[in-house]
Amino acid sequence: MKNIPRVFIDQDLYTGLHIQADKNITHYLKHVMRRNDCLCFSNGTEYSATLSEDGKNIIIGDATEHKDPSNDITLYFAPIKKLDDMLNMVTQMGVGYLQPVITDRTVTKNINWERMRKIIIEASEQSNRNSIPKLLEIKKFSDIDLTDMVFADERAAYGKESDQNARGAKKILIGPEGGFSDAEFTALDNAGAKSLNLGKTILRAEVAATVAISRITE
Repeated sequence: MKNIPRVFIDQDLYTGLHIQADKNITHYLKHVMRRNDCLCFSNGTEYSATLSEDGKNIIIGDATEHKDPSNDITLYFAPIKKLDDMLNMVTQMGVGYLQPVITDRTVTKNINWERMRKIIIEASEQSNRNSIPKLLEIKKFSDIDLTDMVFADERAAYGKESDQNARGAKKILIGPEGGFSDAEFTALDNAGAKSLNLGKTILRAEVAATVAISRITE
C-alpha cells in the first residue's frame, strides 16, 4: 500500500487490538503525515490500522497480504565509526540477524545501542519489512562459530584468489576499518570460511557490508 505510513509495534498484533499510542507516533501521523490511517507490523505480519479520534489509541484492523521480504541471513560485523549507516543499509537489504563482533582491530567500542535500535526500526519501516532484524549480544571474534562463514576478504584486492560464488550463504562477516588481523585470517582460513572477493578496490566497511550481502542474495 504505497505512501501509507508504516509503524513497527513491539508486541504481538491481532485484529481488534487497541494499543496505547506513543505520543511520537500520534504526532507523526496527525501533524506530519496529516492522516489517521497507517500500517502496523510485527513478527512478520502487517496489519491495517487507524488512530482513534482522540489520538490515544491505535486500533489494529485486518492483516494485509503483504509478505515479509526479510531473510534469515546473519551479519557478523565489527562496530565501526559509521555503524548507523551500516545498520541502516543492511536492514534495508533484509538481514534477519545482526551480530556485533569485537575483532583485534576494532576501535569503536562505546556504541549507543539504543540509538542503533531506533535506526534499525526506522529502516525497517521505510523498507517495507514486516519485521526488524534481531540485534544480538556482542561477542569476541574468538567466540564466534566460523563454520559455513563467508567473509569479505580485502586480500583479494592484492591478488589473492577468492570464491566468487557465495550465493545462498546464511552467515557473513565484515571486518573493522583496519581489516582483519593475520591471526584472524588464519583462523578463518583454517575453519574453511569462504573468502568473498568484493573487487579490486578496498571498500569502507559499511559499503563492504552492502556489497557482500548483495553478492550472496543476488
